[in-house]
Amino acid sequence: MRTTLKVFYVLVLVVMTAVTVVASLDRGVVEAVGELWPDPWFRATLADTYFAFLTIYFWVAYKERSWLARGLWLVAFLALGNFAIAAYLLRELFRLRAGDSFADLLVRRDP
Repeated sequence: MRTTLKVFYVLVLVVMTAVTVVASLDRGVVEAVGELWPDPWFRATLADTYFAFLTIYFWVAYKERSWLARGLWLVAFLALGNFAIAAYLLRELFRLRAGDSFADLLVRRDP
């Protein structure tokens, strides 16, 4: 499971980089938001996405003991989205020791 998750989150980084490059070559994000904002489905999808980012953040805020780390991860998640989430999960997966369980990944608080 550990290797599968590592591969998955590396794949997330690769795919997100690819789709972001393609989208950026089409138009800038500010221009895109200006054009898409009137569409209710765009706003619904954006709200859904940011609520998901905040859901992940609350888990990270539990795991991280430092207020500085919590704040930096919040900014990273809100600004970079799945790039930051994948990076956080990869960091946590590589920190697991040989005998650690999946529960350790989820509930053990970082020093």
